[in-house]
Amino acid sequence: MQKPYFLLLLAFATLLSSCGSSEPESSEIALNDEPSIVMRDINEIREDGYLTAIAIYNSTSYFLYKGEPLGFEYELLSELAKELKLELRIRVAEDIDDLFTMLNNGEGDIIAYGLSITESRKKLINFTEPHYVTHQALVQRKPDNWRSLPGYKLDDKLIDDPLELIDKTVHVRRNSSYYERLQNLAKEVGGNIDIQTVSGDKTTDEIIKMVVDGEIDYTVSDYNIAALNQTYYPILDVETQISFSQQIAWGVRKNSPLLLQAVNMWLKKIKQKSSYRVLYNKYFKNRKSYQRRIKSDFYSKNSGKISQYDEIIKKHAAPLGWDWRLLSSLIYQESRFEPQATSWAGAGGLMQIMPSTAQDLGLKDISHPDQNIQAGSIYLKKLWNNWKKIPDSVQRTKFVMASYNCGLGHVRDAQRLATAFGENPLLWDDNVEDYVLKLSSREYYTNPVVRYGFVRGLEPYLYVKEIFLRYDHYKKFIPLAEPKKPAVASQ
Repeated sequence: MQKPYFLLLLAFATLLSSCGSSEPESSEIALNDEPSIVMRDINEIREDGYLTAIAIYNSTSYFLYKGEPLGFEYELLSELAKELKLELRIRVAEDIDDLFTMLNNGEGDIIAYGLSITESRKKLINFTEPHYVTHQALVQRKPDNWRSLPGYKLDDKLIDDPLELIDKTVHVRRNSSYYERLQNLAKEVGGNIDIQTVSGDKTTDEIIKMVVDGEIDYTVSDYNIAALNQTYYPILDVETQISFSQQIAWGVRKNSPLLLQAVNMWLKKIKQKSSYRVLYNKYFKNRKSYQRRIKSDFYSKNSGKISQYDEIIKKHAAPLGWDWRLLSSLIYQESRFEPQATSWAGAGGLMQIMPSTAQDLGLKDISHPDQNIQAGSIYLKKLWNNWKKIPDSVQRTKFVMASYNCGLGHVRDAQRLATAFGENPLLWDDNVEDYVLKLSSREYYTNPVVRYGFVRGLEPYLYVKEIFLRYDHYKKFIPLAEPKKPAVASQ
């Protein structure tokens, strides 16, 4: 479709702008206003022990699917955090327009979102090594009868050259590279393009859906995102190129050079591995996976569901006194919501209940979802009552979870060790959890205060951490309760 003289036109316009005209005013953020920049580099981050990334919730970057946090940026961030030996925390930007302000205000350490590298953005942040290269494409809707049209007639109905955008209306977010590109394109083609803005809290996916639904005629997207959406919405055409190739990267504050250096070293290393290409293909090339995910009730943007057992979990979380999303995270940790799952030790069902425990609790069918969750919840309640001396409810919950994983006796041993070494026996975080870890070492499991001996302490240690980290994801995406429906007036 692309006509060759467009590229000549782009090159000529670029030459003219570099020789004579001044750089266009940035459309992304008012650069006259100096951002307030917090001082926080890799040393401060290591001291705190966590890396906070600012992400966007969309279908490729960061999302929840079948109870598991996923996404290109999320999986890369997880690997980065491991490399830096830091805990990963994610802050979701509700409004994409706020990304740069959030970063410079210290609400996060890195923008983990596919940003086009532009000159105006370079004034606000430092970009990392690029992740990949793409180009901007026009997203437009084919006519309703497009399948029955011969190719030449379909071409006549579509814009296949940027010149044809003169006097057309295109909708994009104002603080986006797309807006800036359209401004420059209007100058290059020598005509007016009516650029209308949409709210910054709308993702590119959502704006593309507005084209699909006929709410708007045109938008602009990075081609890899547009092409992925086209697989789900065949009525879209995304083949009209409106920019040269652009590099896509993450961003850090300008006063975080050591963090930038660490991230770039890691990026150069990981991009040489085949796993990096596999990850890119997983989110941007695997179209069947994308379609399956977008159609699923358990893609969190569709229905706010975690699993098919949500209602059962809610029912049994209530008498336990837990947020049902927290219990869901524990169940995912145990079985990934597979009722037929069994462990090497013989535990079975959604909550991986041991046969002896099942017998004590009167559980007849260990694979029955409702019976299994009811029995597991009753057992959690019993464990809860064993930790009455823990005053903080969150800390108490962590003691309960560790006990559920490795046994009450081993957690009591860790508590006694903490007391013996002058730590707080009523705090799990950075206290008793450290001594659960030590129970795999002979030096500690042979200590006179230890009654139950060796345990693989890394398992309960990670078990608690991973459940709470996943719970944090669930809280971002899944409402605690369904919104109340307005009462219907009686006739």
